[in-house]
Amino acid sequence: MTTVSVRIPQMGEGLQEALLVEFIKQPGDFVKRDEAIYVMETDKATTDVESPYTGRLVEWKVKPGTVLPIGTEVAIMEVDSPTPSGTTNPTPTHAPMAVSGTSSPRPNVDTPPAADQDEETESNVNIPPRTRKYLKDKGLLSIAHTIPHRGSKLTPDDVDAYLASHATRSSETGHSGIETQGAHAGHAIDTDTVADAEFDESPVSKQQITLNYRLVRSVQTTVPVTVMTEVDWTALNQARQAVKESGGKETGFSMMLWCVAQSLKRHPQFRTSLSADGTVFRTYRHVNFGVAVALPGDALVTAVVRAADTLTRSQFFEELNAKIELARQGIDQAAPSITISVSNIGSASMRFGIPAIVAPAASTLALGEVFDAPIPTSTGFAFQKRAQLTLAFDHRIINGAGAAAFMNDLKSEIQSFHW
Repeated sequence: MTTVSVRIPQMGEGLQEALLVEFIKQPGDFVKRDEAIYVMETDKATTDVESPYTGRLVEWKVKPGTVLPIGTEVAIMEVDSPTPSGTTNPTPTHAPMAVSGTSSPRPNVDTPPAADQDEETESNVNIPPRTRKYLKDKGLLSIAHTIPHRGSKLTPDDVDAYLASHATRSSETGHSGIETQGAHAGHAIDTDTVADAEFDESPVSKQQITLNYRLVRSVQTTVPVTVMTEVDWTALNQARQAVKESGGKETGFSMMLWCVAQSLKRHPQFRTSLSADGTVFRTYRHVNFGVAVALPGDALVTAVVRAADTLTRSQFFEELNAKIELARQGIDQAAPSITISVSNIGSASMRFGIPAIVAPAASTLALGEVFDAPIPTSTGFAFQKRAQLTLAFDHRIINGAGAAAFMNDLKSEIQSFHW
């Protein structure tokens, strides 16, 4: 039997990192070559990643809900033949490796992937450029070879773990416990995070890591533009009162979502995504949209209503409530077909806000708090229920005229709503 390393494959041109969503196989499982073993989310899709080998899964080297660079070692397998799927010889991405039975840092015995040729090694430690800069900023470059690292490369997370361990030690001994050649040479060392730390640290939740990954993807790929309009909420307010008196549970926001679904039928650009190379539009035949659901601790997940255009009104509300309940249990439902998401910032007493676009969606609609606005009449003023709608959209897919047409259509749907 041979022990081999399984790494994240290159799943698209120019792809630098991916989010590991969940494991399909567990340590001890026998896996056939080309059998799915874990799930990754990239900027284009959520994908089941297949094993390049036939053998037994020994251990996972990473955790679900983490963003990992392409080429990262994710698992160890025992195989009869170290030849990966589709090759005649082992490739650097899946090179055989030796596994230590101790907890000490494992020397880098893997051949670095071709994409990492710009990385430097120092005393048998593989240090990518980003980590090297981070070490320089912290004044720790000269002792990089002494810093424990979990994978084949030294990462900023490894540096942070090293600093955190010494911060704990310093609180017990009264000194930082870090001495470097740079310090003896008179170079300044950032010890604020090591000694006299005036902060607390806590791990980032899986939901937040996922959200952050999608937000960064959106910032890197979209050209965001924002438009807004104010709508008369009278019709929805009257419908809500009628439902409340009859014992129904539908809210003004859920009624507005029904209006969103009806408007999306007539605006295909809001059901459209753009290929990675920017040359192909993909327009979905049905209305699939997401709803932002807040969880305790300021967490946020997405509920999804699929094929909303095929549902009757009663079916729509039933499906919406079921999917929101799943989201409240922490089950995120985002998928590549979700091209628009809707957020109710009014539930947090916010009248207006510019929403962020969250991948994979190409637009986000925010509903502000419903308020009483003075409206001129022939005899003076009368108060009317009104709300602000704000739309952020990717200008690469939707132009200003198209966004305005959608917002005006939605405004008409809301103002003419009847129960």
